[in-house]
Amino acid sequence: MGLLDDKVVLVNGGSQGVGAAVARAAVREGAVVAVTGRRTEPGEALVAELSAAGGRALYVRADLADAEQAKASVAEVVDAYGRIDCLVNSAGLTSRGTLLDTTPELFDAHIAVNLRGPFFAMQAAVADMTAREAPGTIVNIITSSAHGGQPFLAPYVAAKAGLMGLTRNAAHAHRRDRIRINGLNIGWTATEGEDATQRAFHGAGDDWRERAGARLPMGRLGRPDEIADFVVFLLSERSGVVTGSVIDWDQNVLGGLD
Repeated sequence: MGLLDDKVVLVNGGSQGVGAAVARAAVREGAVVAVTGRRTEPGEALVAELSAAGGRALYVRADLADAEQAKASVAEVVDAYGRIDCLVNSAGLTSRGTLLDTTPELFDAHIAVNLRGPFFAMQAAVADMTAREAPGTIVNIITSSAHGGQPFLAPYVAAKAGLMGLTRNAAHAHRRDRIRINGLNIGWTATEGEDATQRAFHGAGDDWRERAGARLPMGRLGRPDEIADFVVFLLSERSGVVTGSVIDWDQNVLGGLD
């Protein structure tokens, strides 16, 4: 018996990085999985991989910056499988901007992907769950930077801090519907997206992961598969009645000082 046997799971932003790792872990635990992404090729490649391993998977092309597409991603899953049991919001935009140089366009882009998309995906998922009077679980992938973050992440922090508040608000609103909503404030993680960001904005070379890891307490960056296992735990009944929790999944301790 898997932790998610026969559950229908939608992973938004699931074609690479943390989202793809969550999709793999969910399939391994018995779930039917749908993944969304803007780029068809990696999404379909992941679905082919999951299917070849014996899983049931579906790719849904969607740009989570568009609220209607965020809602439609849930509707497509419900059309395909009759329901949605679990939602993971893992899509994210991490382009840089400070308080002084962020344009309204950059700010709006961060809000669209990191807050508005998850909001309306949650709206659609909870609407299906409550209409069926069925329990469900949602996990939002947030960031440890939501507590304040680096100066060059101003619009990212603003949007992700909003998602942290939304996670708690929605969990409180729907706790009596037996819909559990939690979040993970993940720390620095080795993903394809982070590799591209480090090279584009910080001039990083091929050894950036090793150099970055050497500065961290555990001597390495976090791994997507580790986060995925934690997400599956929160999606499953194994996590009990926990809701409204935003967990700092990080090796640095908030408030700790040397």
